[in-house]
Amino acid sequence: MVNRVHVAVGVIYRDQQVFLTRRHHHQHQGGKWEFPGGKVEQGETVHQALHRELMEEVAIDVLAMQPLITINHDYHDKSVCLEVFIVDQFSSEPESQEGMEQGWFKVSELKDLEFPEANTAIVDEVLKFASRY
Repeated sequence: MVNRVHVAVGVIYRDQQVFLTRRHHHQHQGGKWEFPGGKVEQGETVHQALHRELMEEVAIDVLAMQPLITINHDYHDKSVCLEVFIVDQFSSEPESQEGMEQGWFKVSELKDLEFPEANTAIVDEVLKFASRY
């Protein structure tokens, strides 16, 4: 049976740019860029998980978020359900707390970066979102 993981994902967005981190090479999908977030723990709502994960991973406090897309994707070794939110109001400046490479990238640059396969739909939705603002 394939392991199913429920993940809260934050697209940290400001001025036509998004904040990304690069997964450590020893991790699942290592070396690829990602939108910060993490597993929804038992008894936790997806909103609570996103607040907690973004504080732990990039030291920001989420002030507002809006749903972007939900993705179900099967990898060879696991299945993921990604609930993705635009986070465009937050306090502090994002900074990786886990020693990961990080950076702000123009939305137009996202298509040139390597993401885990499940993130392709997120990139497409971020491009649509940014074109409206």
